[in-house]
Amino acid sequence: MTTCRLCGSTSLASVVDLGATPPCERFLTAQQLDEPEPTYPLHLRVCTECWLAQIPPLISPEDTFTEYAYFSSFSSSWVEHAKTFTGQAVQRLGLGRDSFVVEVASNDGYLLKHVVEQGIRCLGIEPSVNVGKAAREAGVPTVTAFLSPETGTWVRERHGPADLVVANNVYAHIPDVIGFTKGLRALVADDGWVSIEVQHLLTLIEKVQYDTIYHEHFQYYTVESARRALASGGLSLVDVELLPTHGGSIRLWARPAEVAGEPSARVVDVLAREKAAGLHELSGYAEFAAAVNRVRLDLLRFLVDAAAHGKTVVGYGAPGKGNTLLNHCGIRPDLLAYTVDRNPYKHGRFTPGTRIPILPPERIAADRPDYVLVLPWNLRAELTDQLSYIGEWGARLVFPIPRLEIIEVAP
Repeated sequence: MTTCRLCGSTSLASVVDLGATPPCERFLTAQQLDEPEPTYPLHLRVCTECWLAQIPPLISPEDTFTEYAYFSSFSSSWVEHAKTFTGQAVQRLGLGRDSFVVEVASNDGYLLKHVVEQGIRCLGIEPSVNVGKAAREAGVPTVTAFLSPETGTWVRERHGPADLVVANNVYAHIPDVIGFTKGLRALVADDGWVSIEVQHLLTLIEKVQYDTIYHEHFQYYTVESARRALASGGLSLVDVELLPTHGGSIRLWARPAEVAGEPSARVVDVLAREKAAGLHELSGYAEFAAAVNRVRLDLLRFLVDAAAHGKTVVGYGAPGKGNTLLNHCGIRPDLLAYTVDRNPYKHGRFTPGTRIPILPPERIAADRPDYVLVLPWNLRAELTDQLSYIGEWGARLVFPIPRLEIIEVAP
């Protein structure tokens, strides 16, 4: 990749090179284990002009999201987060029965179902056929489409402009960031609001959350680079919230540039924090690759030592981020016997690249392993509670990021 996808600059600097990995959501069937598996470079660079961190667009969204393995509703904490946001947004914006809410990348209706419950007209735009079908079955109106300026215009013409457009955990997933942003502008009313949640590059760097770098995530935002991205489509950033979700996210509130006004004090404050961390210059990225290597070595030392002492280690969860970690560390079933996941779609399949079996969660209680490696570490509180039963036989939880941590749990 030689050109920034946001500003067109050719001044791209390396942040970390994670080698080549398979797409993180292409879970393998047993029949596919003897077939070739393509891998793609995973090299994060940052533009020194607009400070958008990005990877090459080697895999199209159509390759990933037409049939998707991730269903948001399987995370109870994420569903609760969506419910809380919906209530706050309704109050903040004064939404009512005459309002219209659109969510882009609405998945299985995990958020819009709360809008439906309040009697507010809504529509989901979801590219994945299988999860969009689940949303409709749950009573959430959903169209199957990728957002583009044309899609935004089509929805606006048929349903009217949206008072609120929600785009949670999708702004990183689209290579055409300018076209997508123009699509948001096409959807939203001229006096409406856009709310976007996306992982914050500041916490990714500070907490070495490198496993969130994978081919589905084409770019990684600071508030500064997000502000520039929004402006490319005619939107202005007016407020920002710092959230604990996904290890540290930002909720961006934007409006059409014509009505936006001045940004809030919170925007000014976060921009200052980013600048102090060096993320508006190259110095803030200089030590990240070394920190990533330390995480890798610590995890491998633990797994090798556990195997040498006859201890059994299994995984919990099969998230996309987990597959970056497993592939970068070269972890195979000899070090991690299997992982489990609540999503039945993944049962009987194998992790991409590393070919680790994915089983139902009940397998942990049946096998009573010595350690459980938690791959979706961002759900630490939820999963520590869910997995407290392993304390009955003295097993311990292992969290690999931001540093290796082995904890005892009380049943």
